Amino acid sequence: MRSWFLPLLLFTFCIWSISGLQLEVINQWNFLQFTPPYGFSASNFKPENTLFTGLEVTPDRIFIAQPRLRTGIPATLATIPRNTPPGSSPEPQPYPDWSYHGAGLGLENDTTCAGLVSVYRMRVDSCNRLWVLDAGVITSIDDFQRICNPKIMVFDLKTDQVVRRIDFPRRVLRPSSLLANLIVDETVQGTCDAAFVYVADTVAAGLLVFDGLRGTMWRVTHPSMFPDPNFATYTITQESFTLPDGIVGLAHSPKLATVFYQPLATDRIFSIPTATLTKGPPAEFEEIPVTLAGRKSSQGLGLALNPNDNTLYFSPLTETSVASWNPITNRQELLAFNPDLFQFASELRWIDNELWLLTTRFQKFFKRTVSPNEVNLRIIRIRFDNTPVYNSINNNLYYKK
Repeated sequence: MRSWFLPLLLFTFCIWSISGLQLEVINQWNFLQFTPPYGFSASNFKPENTLFTGLEVTPDRIFIAQPRLRTGIPATLATIPRNTPPGSSPEPQPYPDWSYHGAGLGLENDTTCAGLVSVYRMRVDSCNRLWVLDAGVITSIDDFQRICNPKIMVFDLKTDQVVRRIDFPRRVLRPSSLLANLIVDETVQGTCDAAFVYVADTVAAGLLVFDGLRGTMWRVTHPSMFPDPNFATYTITQESFTLPDGIVGLAHSPKLATVFYQPLATDRIFSIPTATLTKGPPAEFEEIPVTLAGRKSSQGLGLALNPNDNTLYFSPLTETSVASWNPITNRQELLAFNPDLFQFASELRWIDNELWLLTTRFQKFFKRTVSPNEVNLRIIRIRFDNTPVYNSINNNLYYKK
């Protein structure tokens, strides 16, 4: 990697509003509520355990993923209409229908594995298909039960039918594998079924690479993908919790032919060339060319990248904020700071030249202190215009060596 990936970042946060941006709360909920299908009871549903981690947006629908971190999660993948009143709380609808969500209807012992077990994230490709990553693990926070092997199910969004299924072979998995994020890369050898897919294994830290053209898969591992125990405790609005998660945040730059990534338990962002990922399984003792891209003021989960200019967006957890950095120009900006809106941004997505975020009070869900009387879940959109966002960089930014 070239040396312009090397600057280290640290923001000091001292503004309370957005300048030159439009921030919209698209939807918000105290708890996510589902209406069970005919013949089933909602008695097993536990809204206090249901939170989303994944977001995808199409012209008419918003897709949200609710992994089965604990019991009582009715549907692990759902949709809401894209055009709803600002700040409204539409009821999510299971995708594609309830028949895929038996694990949330009291059918945890169903061993067919034909449906969706626990979805963390999903991505749309250029053929209007949704690649859904199913971790196959339930109650992952409490006792980590693997009831099915992980898989990717590809849905045609015109028909909402499965057009491809990809099962992860045992050779690329580990006993503790938890697959939580993916990138569909259509820039290397073709689009749609020819795409490469990069998958983050968060607990057994590594990147799994799927060659869609040849149907093969391999694993790439580097120490930078593991959690740093010094950063395994997180403090959000003076409430702390500990979760030693590895690589989860992913962003792809087609122009730079680079994947940026971060473990949850770290203050660093790393990068790896896509050529390293796509060339095939690494040889024994092969040195993996990972570069330290930069450091942040605290840990973060979601990453997003504007492919037009390669600006990278992230959300430091302790600072309850959204920031950006361009690795080419080294331009660094604080976009927004709000202790209420930006508690634990689990997903950042660059969609139609806008930055979309999923934010949750995850720390309260995790510690079982969440209240049904407060807004705990939000979908937020940030629109940009030509006004400079943050001009006092020299007064509010410095490099941390």
